[in-house]
Amino acid sequence: MSASRTSLSLLRTLVPYKTQTRAVTYMPRPGDGSPRPVTLIPGDGIGPLVTNAVEQVMEAMHAPVYFEKYQVHGDMKQIPQEVIDSIRKNKVCLKGGLRTPKGGGVSSLNLHLRRELDLYASLVDCCNLPGLPTRHENVDIVVIRENTEGEYSGLEHEVVPGVVESLKVITKFCSERIAKYAFEYAYLNNRKKVTAVHKANIMKLADGLFLESCREVAARYPTIKYDEIIVDNCCMQLVSKPEQFDVMITPNLYGNLVANTAAGIAGGTGVMPGGNVGAEHAVFEQGASAGNVGKKKMVEQKTANPLALLLSSAMMLRHLQFPAFANRLEEAVKNVILEGKYRTKDLGGDSTTQQVVDAVIAKIE
Repeated sequence: MSASRTSLSLLRTLVPYKTQTRAVTYMPRPGDGSPRPVTLIPGDGIGPLVTNAVEQVMEAMHAPVYFEKYQVHGDMKQIPQEVIDSIRKNKVCLKGGLRTPKGGGVSSLNLHLRRELDLYASLVDCCNLPGLPTRHENVDIVVIRENTEGEYSGLEHEVVPGVVESLKVITKFCSERIAKYAFEYAYLNNRKKVTAVHKANIMKLADGLFLESCREVAARYPTIKYDEIIVDNCCMQLVSKPEQFDVMITPNLYGNLVANTAAGIAGGTGVMPGGNVGAEHAVFEQGASAGNVGKKKMVEQKTANPLALLLSSAMMLRHLQFPAFANRLEEAVKNVILEGKYRTKDLGGDSTTQQVVDAVIAKIE
């Protein structure tokens, strides 16, 4: 063997090859790289601020999406038909918060959108983020909420003056399909446990039907642990030992309460992504509803936290089958949080929305 070949062999022994850190490549189908249209609803309050943040970051990344923007506000009587038609065509929507008037008989446009597009599953991803201190560690909860019935059915009437009756509707069909979605999510994401949240000790027929549906679906997934918890005990357990929960499946009202509680425990509503999905369409927005419209002062000072919607946008990119762009965006957001230099007031800092956006863009590789 020549001296040069001997030296090369020795060099290979002493200096190992660089270990690959990337995953096995994603192989797209022909045409998957074509830019995709996404319906954009800036919404009310901080909505225009945080949706504009997403637009800036997507442009900086050269992400293969473009937005069809529509102005929708919570005080409208209904969502314009052209907006519904756009979402039906594009299949995907990104939206800011829509303010829902309290009382007065004005229906929520958020509910209208979910029913019109049959967005029956709400998903909120609540987990600890490195660099963001919280009271509890190892929090990694996904709350999956039935989105179309329950107390949100909107069936209310005044029986006699001073007496109002509000109906809670639970159906076998809706309970079964949300249970299927929750277990399918757990199966596809290697989650180990699904917990059904209920009040069947009091609402024996309504929540009893919900539990019956969950149990039937759970029997088809023997590798995933299934348990049940009463909603009041659930709230107490969430604030004392949240690490015990994995995937949580809930009826409509309980899910809203549980998701916002879990988001607060894991780091705040400003960093928790989420979305609403049905068989044909998906709408991505800030995961927890609390604070998604914000306060007037926050809008005036332009200090809204854009990170939750940016992470929701990463979920959207994965939904559109652009995993590399989703990973880049998610890593950039997490690196900004870890570094801790630019944070809005809700995370203990004094940065503006634009400063956080610029920091995220600077971290994109």
